[in-house]
Amino acid sequence: MVRSILTLGLMLCLAAAPAWAQNGHAPALSAEAVLLLDSDGKVLFSRNAAEDHAPASLVKLMTLYLAYEDLEAGRAQWEEPVTISRRAAETPRYRMGLRAGESVSLGTLLEGVAIASANDAATAVSEHLGGAEEEFVIRMNAKAAELGLASTHFANAHGLPDPDQRTTAQDIATLIGRLVQDHPVSRTILGGKNFIYRGRVYSRRIPLFDDPGGVQALKTGFTNEAGYNLAVAAWRAGQRFLLVVLGAQTRSLSFRDARRLLQYGFIANGLESGEEPRRPAPARQPAPRRPSASLATGG
Repeated sequence: MVRSILTLGLMLCLAAAPAWAQNGHAPALSAEAVLLLDSDGKVLFSRNAAEDHAPASLVKLMTLYLAYEDLEAGRAQWEEPVTISRRAAETPRYRMGLRAGESVSLGTLLEGVAIASANDAATAVSEHLGGAEEEFVIRMNAKAAELGLASTHFANAHGLPDPDQRTTAQDIATLIGRLVQDHPVSRTILGGKNFIYRGRVYSRRIPLFDDPGGVQALKTGFTNEAGYNLAVAAWRAGQRFLLVVLGAQTRSLSFRDARRLLQYGFIANGLESGEEPRRPAPARQPAPRRPSASLATGG
């Protein structure tokens, strides 16, 4: 009797599933956690989206959110000078090479945060807007609570490893979604591919901008602890898609996972023609990553 009930339940589940979900054999994803949402907030694909994870440089999305909040409220100006502290100048890599005592415009620092993923720039922004990085972090966590990021806690403004700094794919999707919605001008620098400071060109050679297309805001992040993280806002035919990839094994694999998921979303929502969309198959879970002392973070 029990076996008959289980068999009937299985048959009903298969009958309710679309053909591509039953028969698709898409390549496995690399990342530990992924989430894809459409314009209505509908989950198109999710794996471990509520699982605790280190954010790495995706922390900078909140740094940018608060900076644009101040800019739009008139509390700060794009061209206003920021005096670089020794603490900011000595923030470990990735860096713009800021020098203690020099003056740099706030706008230049924000471009460094978004495009070069510069940790020294993020520290300088936090000190300038908050008086001290610690005070700015208090504001970051208050804003996280306001935005409903219930599983997120910030410990610094740049994303260097800290045991108290945690998030989830769900919360990062909410954060980048609110950033581009509440402060649409942020899409300009989050979609930027090049940034020049003191004669040095910082380039984001990210194929995802062109394939499958539609990506207008993108932030990467990496630490040995977190793996390769990615947050994306993309538009196709007036529809917005939010995509988060956490814990991919390599940078290229994070982009590959994102491209496959976005294309899946476009096809599933009828925005691209082609074969029936194939639901990406979860990869075998990698062994837990041991915390590392490495400070490398950026993107």
